[in-house]
Amino acid sequence: MSVRRAAAALAAGAVLSTTAAGVAAAAPSPTPSPVKIPAGLYGTTDPTYDGVWRQSLAFLAQRSSGIQPADQSVDWLLGQQCANGAFASYRPDPAKACDATTMLDSNATAVAVQALGAVERQSADPAEVAKVARAGAAWLKSVQNEDGGWSFTPGGPSDANSTAIVVNALVVTGAQPANVKSAAGKNPYDALLTFALPCTAKDGGAGAFAYQPDKTGKLLANADATAAATLAGLGKGITARGAQPEQQPTCTDLPKPTAERAALNGASYLAAQLAGTGHLNTPPMPGAAAGTAELPDYGNTADAVVALAAAGAKKEATGSLAWLEKNAAAWAKGAGPAAYAQLVFAAHAMDTDPRSFGSTDLLEQLNATGPAPKAPDNSKASAGAAEDEGGFDLWWIIGIGMVVGVGIGFLLSGRNKK
Repeated sequence: MSVRRAAAALAAGAVLSTTAAGVAAAAPSPTPSPVKIPAGLYGTTDPTYDGVWRQSLAFLAQRSSGIQPADQSVDWLLGQQCANGAFASYRPDPAKACDATTMLDSNATAVAVQALGAVERQSADPAEVAKVARAGAAWLKSVQNEDGGWSFTPGGPSDANSTAIVVNALVVTGAQPANVKSAAGKNPYDALLTFALPCTAKDGGAGAFAYQPDKTGKLLANADATAAATLAGLGKGITARGAQPEQQPTCTDLPKPTAERAALNGASYLAAQLAGTGHLNTPPMPGAAAGTAELPDYGNTADAVVALAAAGAKKEATGSLAWLEKNAAAWAKGAGPAAYAQLVFAAHAMDTDPRSFGSTDLLEQLNATGPAPKAPDNSKASAGAAEDEGGFDLWWIIGIGMVVGVGIGFLLSGRNKK
């Protein structure tokens, strides 16, 4: 899904990522954070780069299973919003007003809007939750780039991941993304199509999406961006079930490209990448010794499972789901709540029970990372609880993380090499 999850693990110094980087199967337990963890926040690692992100993913995973997080946890997320409607990755002192030094974050804002929409009706103050979500969506519209897309922080060049997750948030609040146009008349789908590789692309990149063009303007296939853009182009989100009828994903270039066709092409790329081992890999970190082996990428594999199921390609995702059930428990334990959430999304997409994911009860493990959910625990409610109660299909996808200094270079390098 996103380098943000790598940022979270990088900050904690424990594991590499819920999406952009993999970890060894025997991932260590999360390293306790030197930063005091606020009451209500899920997870025990440093929230500097992913506090809002992991909280929001936890909410989305819980609501997709009928679980309502504690009001204390919802209040924490509400308190992270700036006066202009935006969210930063994490604000250690919510009482301090946001200013010019606050790094506003389109990805955190977009996923928070989705999470708040999911918990709105069951919250102690649903009107306040709805108000915060609307303000977040309004801010996102105000920082749209001329090409119709979004960057991680306002003013930067658009990228596929940020654009996709903002599309998700717009849908949640009732907007039609095709009608959300920039001053130049471009909409988010116009931007997404600029990142799509044709079916004639070489080096195994046929049908993929790039995160951004490289320095020479070339589009490089990126599994993270492809999973994100595939879901956005299909009009579906992380809680979506497998589409019917099932179909083998194929790549087809149209004379006039469409977002939906590009999304189906993205699914064909993901299927091809998973066909060998059943999982995606992450390249070695910059500076690693020559010959360093690639590591399994658990997070991006889970995202690919969701994207394939949403495209009607559950058959092509079956082996990858089985691989995750067998191998991902240690990784999720080390990576924390966002990782458990990703696995919940994959289980739901494939119509399997997240309480019996291999030998792991994903919901029990996720709930244990934060304040106890509201009683009663309705986790055995209908699979579509979040959509039914929230009135929308929970959209998604991954944003990119950002770390100051060397961290920025590491994260973006990792993303672009995918």
